[in-house]
Amino acid sequence: MVLLDLIARYFDPFAIAIVFGGTLIVTYLRAPGADFGRAFAALGLLGRADPHADAAAARVSVSRIRELAELRSINCVDRVETAQRFLLRAARELSDARSSVNFARWANDEIEGRRIRHQGVIGVWRSMAETAPAMGMIGTIIGLVQMFASMDDPSKIGPGMAVAMLTTLYGIVLGSAIAAPIAGRLESLSETELGWQSAATRQLEFLARDELDGRPIAPPRPNLRTVP
Repeated sequence: MVLLDLIARYFDPFAIAIVFGGTLIVTYLRAPGADFGRAFAALGLLGRADPHADAAAARVSVSRIRELAELRSINCVDRVETAQRFLLRAARELSDARSSVNFARWANDEIEGRRIRHQGVIGVWRSMAETAPAMGMIGTIIGLVQMFASMDDPSKIGPGMAVAMLTTLYGIVLGSAIAAPIAGRLESLSETELGWQSAATRQLEFLARDELDGRPIAPPRPNLRTVP
């Protein structure tokens, strides 16, 4: 009971509505709707995403694509078996490409599109991290106004003071302890993922030059490792 009473002191629906509701509304107005939806969908990646394992698996998949091209032809590389949807798409594009230039153009557009989408999602959480403290300050001012308006009735001073203090607390927690760490984690995941995807498409571009352009090139040993 004592613990529940202690927790209840830090719970105020009005303060929560000001900070969390206000932050969501302002962020939604600042960000495109698609980015806003993807930002919350990306929360599912925080626990299960492992881009370093994906990079290791990509090295294996690129090797398999090379083997298929050598044993059969580059037109057969879309038959590669891999759980990575990006490399499946890359293999299909490679098998349909007429030259390495076509494949390189697709790879650049695809990775740049992914970068833009990632930055949009990260921007939503950065915006929330910036907005939450401001909404906490607005709630603090509202609480102080309520408190000063009730100076003639001491029993009404407490609720206003609670709103003033709790909105400040909620704003700091939402901005610094929730939104900012999520944005940082997503940014790290994005950099690592785009790193191995860029490295993989470079290796496939070497293969396309060898098989499609008629200019045999000895590509360097695949190295998809990224800086953690």
